[in-house]
Amino acid sequence: MTMTKKRKVELVRGVPLFAGMTDRSLQAIASRAQDIEFAAGQYIVRQGQIGTGFYLIVSGRARVVRGGQALAHLGPGDFFGELSVLDQQPRTAHVVAHEPTVCLGLASWDFARLLERNPKITLALLREVARRLRATSESHRH
Repeated sequence: MTMTKKRKVELVRGVPLFAGMTDRSLQAIASRAQDIEFAAGQYIVRQGQIGTGFYLIVSGRARVVRGGQALAHLGPGDFFGELSVLDQQPRTAHVVAHEPTVCLGLASWDFARLLERNPKITLALLREVARRLRATSESHRH
């Protein structure tokens, strides 16, 4: 079932990266975002592949997996794919739907354009990447 633009705007508004954006900017993102359904067990993204988009989980659950080990569990409101959009490098882990999952996907070229035009989003993204890097670094100190 295809989501309405209004619903997409509501979902995008809830993403911390997009906090403080104008309604017009949120609508621009929503108009480019596609809703994508994944069956349980289906790969949403694969480790080693060049990332082509940013994903926001709308419903369902997914696992982040590297080397057969689950690194994180994601649910509604969680997002991923921003690193590959930033550096155009291969994805560092698989993300696999744990149950039927719906995501909003934003193509990397649309996401990059968004970052170029909105310094506040770029700064928020850098802060999120730094937060995740710190969390990873701290978990490996033990």
